[in-house]
Amino acid sequence: MMKPRVARLSAGVLAVGLLLAACSDDDDEAASTGTTEPPAEETTTTEAPADDDSDAPAEEADIVDTAIAAGSFETLVAAVQAAGLEETLRGDGPFTVFAPTDEAFGLLPAGTIDALLADPEGDLASILTYHVVAGEVLAADVVGLDGQAVETVNGGTFTVNVGDDGSVSITDAAGNEIGVVQTDIRTSNGVIHVIDGVLLPG
Repeated sequence: MMKPRVARLSAGVLAVGLLLAACSDDDDEAASTGTTEPPAEETTTTEAPADDDSDAPAEEADIVDTAIAAGSFETLVAAVQAAGLEETLRGDGPFTVFAPTDEAFGLLPAGTIDALLADPEGDLASILTYHVVAGEVLAADVVGLDGQAVETVNGGTFTVNVGDDGSVSITDAAGNEIGVVQTDIRTSNGVIHVIDGVLLPG
């Protein structure tokens, strides 16, 4: 009658032994991995990043550098430099320049540009300053000047014409009508409007 009881007792002892062994293995594993407790949060000090201007808009160039960068005003830039007006057009301004393209200068009678460059501080300077208006006159302002005479740095005037379709042209003192083909090229010291002919002061 004692054998079943001994068997049950032995089985109980074996189960306890296995349980203790399992607990010991878990403790050993935890000790070896160091994961018995979650690690404390690390406190780090993050310095504010230095100012990064990589996304800042590029600084606008002045009228002369803007004209040079465009690549279509080489004759105008050469004339401005020859007439000694480059420093003026790099000044604080603001100025509004009605800028003829190289193609526009090409429409002048043969020999005209050479003749003007031969007297850079005379007729050439007079013509160039006739293309400049003091202050910043944007396209919206030009449209509001329909039929009005606008005084230039030269001292002469030209007349602004606005068509029913919103197109703008300029009638110079010599009676030529010159079209405005691009507007509001902003610069650090003013604005450029592109025209398809050369304005003549008279």
